[in-house]
Amino acid sequence: MQPIHAIVLAIVQGLSEFLPISSSGHLILVPSILGWPDQGLAFDVALHVGTLVALIGYFRVELLQMTRAWFASLTGRGLTPDGRLAWCVVIGTIPVGLVGIVFGDFIEQMLRNPLFVAAMLAGFGILMWLADRLASQRRDEYSVGWRDAVLIGCAQALALMPGTSRSGVTMTMARALGLTRVGAARFSFLLAVPGIAMAGGWEFLKLLTGPGNGADWKITGLGFAVSALTGYLCIHVLLKFITRIGLMPFALYRVALAAMIILILG
Repeated sequence: MQPIHAIVLAIVQGLSEFLPISSSGHLILVPSILGWPDQGLAFDVALHVGTLVALIGYFRVELLQMTRAWFASLTGRGLTPDGRLAWCVVIGTIPVGLVGIVFGDFIEQMLRNPLFVAAMLAGFGILMWLADRLASQRRDEYSVGWRDAVLIGCAQALALMPGTSRSGVTMTMARALGLTRVGAARFSFLLAVPGIAMAGGWEFLKLLTGPGNGADWKITGLGFAVSALTGYLCIHVLLKFITRIGLMPFALYRVALAAMIILILG
């Protein structure tokens, strides 16, 4: 992989991880459309861990408060709003962990192709537009309850399929449950922290202990750094403007991109 390839893919990851347009789908599509060799799992994982660092950096105050409140709840000191939110994030992470363990290898081997990505982009893009258009906006992320956490967590598990978009599908479910656009985005981002951490840690362990993974760690490090910086900026901009712009532009982009993929590669 050339350094310019790594930089382009890292920027794509940093943007598409938090915009509801599917990061995994774009990491498959960009090399395919441009005729680049597949960057490999090691590089993809590094980019996702880079965006994890962006999340932790951006939400560092909230995450610290939630962690303290969560541990306090374990010791019987009551359940504060931060502690309840932390528990909802934990509960919402369980479905994606279970699905990843059972179906992770199948998804990795069988679903990484552009036409499947196109179908997921279009289908879930339409669902995202409908949820954003029809749902009310009356709740923030601190209003999320146990039922909400389970439903949003199950939606997150669908994002293991390339083209679905983890942020897109969780924001879609959160909007359908009545969260505001900002509340849906913030809960989606907080829910991403343990999910990306588990997936990235597991894949890195496999890469480090597996025979001959052949990763170029300098290029991988470059991708990690660029995706972290791009992701941090993307979170800031999206949370600032999502109330104004809504989710329709992203839904339209997804459908248009799906149509282009089918025309080019179908």
